[in-house]
Amino acid sequence: MNGKLLDSNKTIPFIHFLNGIIVFSILFFTPKIGYSQNPISPPGFYFVDPSAKVFNDGKLYVYGSTDENPNYYCSGSHDILYTENMIDWNISKNVFASKGVNDQVPYNDAVLFAPDAIKVADTYYLYYCQPYLQAPEGVATSKNPLGPFINGEKIDLKGHNQIDPSVFIDDDGAAYYLWGQFNLKMAKLNAGMKTIDARTLQKNIITEKNHYFHEGAYLTKRQGIYYLVYSDISREDKPTSIGYATSTSPFGPYTYRGVIIDNNGANPNSWNNHGSIIEYKNQWYVFYHRSTHGVRTMRKACVEKIIFLEDGSISEVEMTSQGAGPPLKATTKIDAAVACLLHGNVRIKKESDINEILSEFKNKDAAIYKYLDFGDGVSTLKIRVKSILGGKLNVYSDKPWNKKLATLKVQANKDWQTIIVPVKNETGIHALWLEASGSDGELFEIDWFQFD
Repeated sequence: MNGKLLDSNKTIPFIHFLNGIIVFSILFFTPKIGYSQNPISPPGFYFVDPSAKVFNDGKLYVYGSTDENPNYYCSGSHDILYTENMIDWNISKNVFASKGVNDQVPYNDAVLFAPDAIKVADTYYLYYCQPYLQAPEGVATSKNPLGPFINGEKIDLKGHNQIDPSVFIDDDGAAYYLWGQFNLKMAKLNAGMKTIDARTLQKNIITEKNHYFHEGAYLTKRQGIYYLVYSDISREDKPTSIGYATSTSPFGPYTYRGVIIDNNGANPNSWNNHGSIIEYKNQWYVFYHRSTHGVRTMRKACVEKIIFLEDGSISEVEMTSQGAGPPLKATTKIDAAVACLLHGNVRIKKESDINEILSEFKNKDAAIYKYLDFGDGVSTLKIRVKSILGGKLNVYSDKPWNKKLATLKVQANKDWQTIIVPVKNETGIHALWLEASGSDGELFEIDWFQFD
């Protein structure tokens, strides 16, 4: 679960209304779990393509699309995550839609892919795309960063129609519009923020051949250097990485600098990534997503801290379960679905609208959590498990198997059961590995675990 929780016996769903939009506090989503920072979207909610923005109200906003089905990408509506402390996250639901409630696209009902947003004067602009149309991109407006965004209208891209709009405003007030797949296009926006200046349009700002650019560009600036962040296909011919390139000019030329984070290994069928970097309260972060359910979709937004080196480069960071927060306290209930790495067939799966589990554990599959704080020591492990065929679950701290803490023998039982076993004492901060062993076929599912 994401965000701090109240007493586990007293928490209840909490809903309030903001400008006509239902806002769910992730803080109150489920009574069972302590807190982790990844994913930042709660169980049962698949928020993807995170574009982080900081305006002038002390909050950090993440604009993105929403997956709703394992068989296709995205949906017909957009939502927003926002926070004031990087620990407690809230959702503004259905801030813009192409169909149904809050339909603000009068010219079609097509699915909405990755959006971006920007503020100019007292107006917020939401840029959206609908990739299966001949004129796929558009813009809507609001007087509130949380929407609702209204009056969607097409943006004329002069025949260079592709996907994934992004907007950047430079220090001099000039606004730049970026979009494209495999090769990035860029143009200045005219006053009004709804049309591009065709005289400034340039193609091939970065390309797949020279910069490993796949899609999902995001532009920002730090200490006079422009950073283009995007879905990077440099590894295994899959765009699982968030890569970046730098320049001293918005239009380039850009030099490829490497990978910031790679989500390969978070899911048996990891495919794409899409994200952003931003500074918030004197700390820089990278936002990205990880897929679930053993498919390419049903993705969830995550965040990690990043560090800039003296030469302006960004050190690559690993995926974690703790994200922007401290290591998870081993003595709180930890949702099994916050595993940051999955080896083999095991995958995160939605069990209900407010709960996700680790499912389809097979022989030699493993789930990894980074990082847990065991404090001054632990003596037992409690775990909620449902066994299909029965088997063993080996519990290790760190890799490669530095220390086996316990082996659980799980009897076949199709009902959920809570098992308590003694463990070897462990102290301090470590990665946790759960490795399955047994016969062929699905061995068991795991809901949560807790050391004591």
